[in-house]
Parts: sequence; C-alpha cells; structure tokens
Amino acid sequence: MPETLVTYRVDNGIAILEMTDPPANTYTYEMMQALDTAILKARMDDAVHVVILRGAGEKFFSAGANIKMLASVTPQFKYYFCLHANETLNRLEQTPKLVIAALNGHTVGGGLEIAMACDLRIARKEGGKIGLPEVTLGVLPGTGGTQRLARLVGKGRAIEMMATGHTFSFEEALEIGLINQIFEAEKYWEQVLAYARQFCPPQKASKAVGRIKRAVCSGIEVSFSEALAIERELQQQLFQSDDAKEGLSAYVDKRTPKFKGQ
Repeated sequence: MPETLVTYRVDNGIAILEMTDPPANTYTYEMMQALDTAILKARMDDAVHVVILRGAGEKFFSAGANIKMLASVTPQFKYYFCLHANETLNRLEQTPKLVIAALNGHTVGGGLEIAMACDLRIARKEGGKIGLPEVTLGVLPGTGGTQRLARLVGKGRAIEMMATGHTFSFEEALEIGLINQIFEAEKYWEQVLAYARQFCPPQKASKAVGRIKRAVCSGIEVSFSEALAIERELQQQLFQSDDAKEGLSAYVDKRTPKFKGQ
C-alpha cells in the first residue's frame, strides 16, 4: 500500500495526518486504505491525544474523489469504493479522540465529506471555496455528505446547498456553522497546532474530551433515554480514570490540575 499518499507523524501528543496527492489531494481507493491505516494507528497510540487531518500544499485540503478513477471503473467498483470510504469516515468519526480538520485550501465534494467526519473544522482565511457540487456530475454526495451536512446546518439549508451545487467562501461557511474557526493566513499552521494543544495534557484531560465526543456522536443517533444511558456509561468510565481523580483533587486543593491523559 502506498503509505506516502497519507503521511503520519506525531508532534507532542498530536497525530498529524496529511493527504498527499497534489495539487488537489483527490483520493483514490489506495488513499482511502492509507487513511484508514493512519486513523487506526492514531486511535491505538496512547501517546496521541488529538488528531489533525490536513491536505498537502496550500491550494487544496481536498477536492474529493479522483474523478478520472471513478470514470474508468465499473458501477460495482464505484459502489464498493463508496462503501469502503464510508467505513473509513465512520471510523474517523467514532475514534475516541478529538479530530480537527485543518482546511488549508479548497474543500469541495468528497473533501468536505472527509472534513465533516472530523469533529472541528479550522479554515485558513480567504483560503478557498467549500461546498458539495456533486449534482453537477449527476450524482449525490455519497460518502456521508447528505447526512452529515444536514446534521450540521439543518435540513432545508443542506438540501439547497447540495441541489444547487453552490460553493462558497470559508467566511460564509463560518456564518452557517459549517466550520468552527477561521485563522489568519499568516502562520496559519502554527495557530492550528496551538489550538490543538489546548486539548492535550497537561492542560486538558484528553480522555474526557474524547468521551465527550463519543457521547455526542453516539447519542445524537439514538433516542434521548438511550443517549443518557451512553452518557452515564462514559461518565462511569471517567470516574475511574486518573485524570478525574487529579481534577477533583486539584479543585479541592485550589490548584491547577496536571492531567496525563489517563
């Protein structure tokens, strides 16, 4: 498997996954395999507390699936490809660690579908366009896009965005809640890293951050009573953690807690 399609490194508790197929970082079946491997690696690494996903270069986060590849394969392979991509993005969404998409450039089509499977989206100011224009190809956003977009911006707005195929600026995306933050282009990457570090030990109990994510992602898909049961189970797990003991003790002792992510 060509691992260079997705590079992986760890920097002070942050796993950095970079899609590397310039200029547009379009993904193929092979890239999705590499991304799947990197996600699992980050999930199983106890030294990793936060994951950042980015695209190589400065022009694109990702323009989505490689259209030439899709045009050259059978309908059966297209279906299998979408199924595998969905499984990979579901794994990304369910990983019990905070995942940040660093939108350093255009984020369209399947690229936005990847970004929406992350927990937070941080964009570079005036860095590019964002949207789901698949309708212009005669298809729909088939890697979770129809579902995740509606959950982020609401049903009516999501249908309008996808049916028109409209792409728009990061600034407009911020206004409707599709992205969380916009950082200045100058020193953008340094700001993303600094933002991510606030969720790492010793500043934050990263295990609690991860369980907050799991409670929200799992709870939103079930009934309210079932969601409360999930919340209670995750809270019980945290009560047994070293970080919870440290946090409670620090509060009683009136000192700043020093978390270890355990």
